[in-house]
Amino acid sequence: MTTELPFTGERFIPGTPGEIWVEHWHRYHFASRWAAGRRVLDVACGEGYGSALLARHAASVVGVDIAQAAVDHARAAYSGVANLEFSCAPCTSLPLGDATIDLAVSFETLEHIEAQERFLDELARVLDPEGVLLLSCPNKLEYSDKRDYHNEFHVRELYRDELAAMVAARFPLSTWFAQRPTFFSVIAPETPAGAHAQLVEVQEAHPAAARETLSSPLYFIVAASRSREALDAVVPALSVLADRDEWVYRDYAKVIRMLEHAAGDRDALKADLAARELALAEGQRELDRRRGWRWWLKLPLVRLGILR
Repeated sequence: MTTELPFTGERFIPGTPGEIWVEHWHRYHFASRWAAGRRVLDVACGEGYGSALLARHAASVVGVDIAQAAVDHARAAYSGVANLEFSCAPCTSLPLGDATIDLAVSFETLEHIEAQERFLDELARVLDPEGVLLLSCPNKLEYSDKRDYHNEFHVRELYRDELAAMVAARFPLSTWFAQRPTFFSVIAPETPAGAHAQLVEVQEAHPAAARETLSSPLYFIVAASRSREALDAVVPALSVLADRDEWVYRDYAKVIRMLEHAAGDRDALKADLAARELALAEGQRELDRRRGWRWWLKLPLVRLGILR
């Protein structure tokens, strides 16, 4: 029997609305490019959805989480995945032997713990010398400073240079990637883009099921020629135009806030109207009660013909 995990704001649960689901699912789809045929470790696996996605491509996956409730849920929810197992342990004491993992994945874990150096030491221990670490962490400058935002679940956020120094002390070679949820214009080939590009298109209802091509395009862009050589000279590529100033995204966020505020006002008005209607109904009942008593008091006089 699968036990439900509540969304507390700290651990992502599939089905949680908002941009959070885009961020988390995208990271695991991105990691799947490294997982093919490898022994994979997913640290702070939580509900287990990401470990299960990686298991589609990997030789084996071990999901580790410190919360026993999360591990119990993951074991029940993904019991049918043969190459996937879950274990309860802290990230600073992983239940794995030295150099037994080819790919270690840990998304949005580092900022939640004080013992960050010990955690990275442990990842270095279990990784094969030829292995790869995929680690995500909020950019403190953008995530907190510029937004004047405080995440109550974060213990120690890092600036880029702090994260770079910490990683380089254990893994001298690195390639950096940037992630930012926003609105983009995407131009993609109708066939998968190839080894050097990745398109991941998912549906909110089924974010684990991804397409490698863009469905339902609003526009077509056609490159045509009478020469195959001329066409093949430019390799089909995935092109993304990013909104650096995020004006579309900020306008969207503004509209959402306005709608939420309007919904709050509407709910307040409905509550006030309901309270007024209740008070009016109670007043009417009291009036009827008093009228009834006056009628019973007048009844003897009516019967005697004194009152009509």
